[in-house]
Amino acid sequence: MKIYSLLLIIQDALKDYLKSKSKKTLMNYKKLGNTDLDVSTICLGTMTWGEQNTQDEGFEQMDYALDQGVNFWDTAEIYSIPPREETFGRTEEIIGNWFEKTKKRNKVILASKVCGPMREYVRGGGNQFGKKNITEALEGSLRRLKTDYIDLYQLHWPERSTNFFGKLGYEHSDDSEWTKFEEILENLKNFIKQGKVRYVGLSNETPWGLSKFLEISKNKNLPRMLSVQNPYNLLNRTYEVGLAEMSVREKSGLLAYSPLACGYLSGKYRNNQLPKGSRIALHNDFWTRYNKPNAGKAIEAYYEVAKKYKLNLAQMSLKFLEIQPFVTSVIIGATTMEQLKTNIESVNINLTEEIINEINEVQKIYPNPCP
Repeated sequence: MKIYSLLLIIQDALKDYLKSKSKKTLMNYKKLGNTDLDVSTICLGTMTWGEQNTQDEGFEQMDYALDQGVNFWDTAEIYSIPPREETFGRTEEIIGNWFEKTKKRNKVILASKVCGPMREYVRGGGNQFGKKNITEALEGSLRRLKTDYIDLYQLHWPERSTNFFGKLGYEHSDDSEWTKFEEILENLKNFIKQGKVRYVGLSNETPWGLSKFLEISKNKNLPRMLSVQNPYNLLNRTYEVGLAEMSVREKSGLLAYSPLACGYLSGKYRNNQLPKGSRIALHNDFWTRYNKPNAGKAIEAYYEVAKKYKLNLAQMSLKFLEIQPFVTSVIIGATTMEQLKTNIESVNINLTEEIINEINEVQKIYPNPCP
C-alpha cells in the first residue's frame, strides 16, 4: 500500500513537471548583424512601463519574458510613451531597478536609444548626436539602467530633414544642420572603446541613411550599424521596398517595431470597439498612424484569414514578420500578461505556404494602408 501511495505521489509530481515544461516557449534566435550574438526573435518592448504599466507590472513582464527565452529587450531614454517631461527616462529606471533586484543583467541583451532632435526638456532641445549631447545621453541611460554597458545603442531617429514616422512626400532641403555621419560614428567608436557600448544601430532610418553609414564605417574603419529599428507590420510593409534587400545583403537586420500596429492587428479594435485602458482609448490623438480609411477593411480581411485557419490574429501577424529573412527580431509590447504570453507564443505557430499566400493576397487588395 505504501509503495502504491509513493507511486501516486511520483506520478503526480511527474505530471506537474511535464505540465510546467509544456508551458515553456521554444524560442527562436538569430544573429545580431554579423556578430556571434544570438538574440531572441521576439524582443521585449518596454515603452508602456511608467505610463500604462506600473513598475511591478514591468517586473512581472521581465521575469516571464526571460523565463520564456526572450533575451533581447529594447528601451529608449525618452520612454515611457507618449513622451512627457515628467516620465522621461522612467522606463529605463524600471529596468535598472529590476537589474538591481534580480542581479540578472548578464542574462539580457539590452538595447536602448538616444533621441533625435527633441523638445527643450531634453538637453535644451535640438540636435542630440554631437559629442556633448550624445555623451550626456549615454551616461544618463547607463545611470538609470544601473549598468556599465548597453549591448546595442541606437540613434532613435535622424537629425537631418527626411521622412520617418509615416511621413510621405519627401521634400529635399539643405537648410537643416545635422551632425555629420563620420562624427557620429567617431563618438560611438569612443563609447565602444570605453566599454560602455558593445554594438550600434539605427532607428526610423531610410535606405540612403543606412547606406551612407555603412559606406563611411567601411571606408573609415568605424563602427558598423548592425540593425535598423523601423515600423513593419501587415498594414505597413514598406520596409520591403528598399531596406529589406540591404538588411539581408549587408547583415543589418530589421528590428520590427509596432508589429501589431498599435494593437489594431490583435483585433481588439474591430467593430469600433475601444477597450478601456488601451493606448488608443488613453491617447487617441497621439496614435493616429493606423487610423486610416482602408485600415479597417484590411484588418477584417486578415482576421478572416486567421479565422479560416483557426489562428490567433495577433500570433499570425507576428509570425509573418518573424519568418522574413531580413528580420532579426520582432519587438512586442504588452500591457497585460495575457497579451505578453500570446505574443511570445507566436514563435511556436506554423504558417503554411497557403496561409502566407492568402496574407499576400490581402496585401495586394489593400497595399500598405498605413505607411
